[in-house]
Parts: sequence; structure tokens; C-alpha cells
Amino acid sequence: MQNKSINQMKFKEIATEWLLFKKTKIKESTYLNYKYIVENRFSELREKTLEELKHYNFNTFIEKLMATLSNKTVKDVVSVLKGILRYSEMKYDVNLKLGLISSPSIYKKEIEIFNDKERKKIEDHCIKSEDLRDLGILLSLYAGLRIGEVCALKWENIDFENKLIDVTHTLQRVYVGRRDTKVIYTTPKTPKSIRKIPLSKLLYNRLKEVSKKYPKEAFVLTGEKNKWIEPLGFRYTYRLILKQSKVNYKKYHTLRHTFATRCIKVGMDIKSLSEVLGHANVTITLNIYVHSSFETKNKYINRL
Repeated sequence: MQNKSINQMKFKEIATEWLLFKKTKIKESTYLNYKYIVENRFSELREKTLEELKHYNFNTFIEKLMATLSNKTVKDVVSVLKGILRYSEMKYDVNLKLGLISSPSIYKKEIEIFNDKERKKIEDHCIKSEDLRDLGILLSLYAGLRIGEVCALKWENIDFENKLIDVTHTLQRVYVGRRDTKVIYTTPKTPKSIRKIPLSKLLYNRLKEVSKKYPKEAFVLTGEKNKWIEPLGFRYTYRLILKQSKVNYKKYHTLRHTFATRCIKVGMDIKSLSEVLGHANVTITLNIYVHSSFETKNKYINRL
């Protein structure tokens, strides 16, 4: 017969154990994200004992989450939940029927891009601008950098001799408590995100011209060694640039999508594109970007 004290352990105690177990195995940003989920998403489960969890309908709990949160957020919560329950099964020799827990499907949306006219307006504005922050827009539009990677980029990461960008860090704001957050300068989440990206001629010329004014240790967006712009603030700059360029708002990631779509149009193979974008694997790139247009289908069918 299983130890009664183990059966009376509460979910909150096991979740705390799991966090300690994971802490030394994952990046700080990932740990803080897990900690935020544990502290803020499991109020209904916190006081339940291990004995109660054996008979609990987790899918009902997930349905409640789906009523108020996005599918992506719910998927993240379910991933943490399964991690905690899997830990419980291994450590306390219980069967929590993990196979019966479902995850929400994430329906793939058509990606948004800037058309050539919009892109040219943004590009012209940023090339003429003397504001360092506007270089960040070009870095996403011509190298596919994520917003956190742009904010973390230093002049020393730009190799003008070999004409490449060395992406080694990202900047992100993470939760450290229920209401508290902090900005961290850290390595990217996956090893594939640490990468070298060839510099286009346009980007090389513009960056080379500006770089002469700043020390190598300085952040590109500020020109200072000990001062950065975090993604939240840079999004404000991005909105302002779109307004000044007379281009309708689309989310910041649209710059990256536009870059990737243009790479495909000029013939870049998917493996190379996946490496440039820093995707964990080629499948991610295929799922996001490889979809034939109606025009392409029509062109080939009419050859029959």
C-alpha cells in the first residue's frame, strides 16, 4: 500500500519540487517562464492532493483555460502541467494517465508580409534616418533578426571583413514574480539560434557607414556600451516608423516574414533559410513558409 503521506502531497508542493529539478537543466529565461506559469495558471490545482489528482479530469481544467487564454498560451501551460505530472509519476510511482490529457490544436494562420511598395517605403525611411534605432528595422527586414536579437546586437557582432552578422544573444523581459519582471541579456533559447547571417549589400553599406562613429562594445540601437533598448520600447519605435512611412500597422514579426518570403522567391533552399532564420529544425521553416500560391498552382496546371 502506498505511503499515505505521499498521497496527501499537494500539487503546489510537487510543482515546487519540479521547478527545483528543472532549474539547473534549463536557461534562466525558460525557468522564469515555467515559474510564472506555476504561480499564475494553476490556482484550481494548487491545493489538490496526489490522491485527488489520480481521479481529476485535467481536460476540464484545460477547457476552462481555453475560454480565456490563447491556444498558444494554453499549449505552454499544458506542457508545464505534463512535465509536473510526469515528474510525479517517476518520483512517487503513481499513474496519472498522462496519455488522456489533450492539448489544444494551434491552427496555422496565413503569414502576413509587407508588399514591395510597403517594404520600399519602410526601407527608404530607415536608410535616410539618422536615428540608430531605425537600423534595427533594416536588420529584421534584410537579415531576418527577431526583435530580441536586434535589441541585443552589438557592433562587435558585425563582421565587416567577412560581411556577416554573428547572432549570439537576445534581450527579453521575463517574469520574476507574479507582478515583477526584469530584462535579461542572454543566449538564445536554442543552439540553432546562435548563427552567422551573410550581410546583404544594402545592409553592409548602411551599417559600415554608421559603425565608424561607435565603439565595438556598444549596442547597435543605442551606440552605448551599458545602455540597451528592450523589445517593448523598440516596438514603440517600430510603430512610429510605420506611421511616418505611411504604412499600415502589422506586427513586428512581419519584417522577419517578409525577409524569409523574399529569400524563397529568389531561390534560397529551405535548409539554408532555416539556418539563417535560426529555426530549431527545417520542419519549422517548411510549416511556416512553404505554401504555393494560387498563381503558382495555376501556372503549372495550365502546362498540362
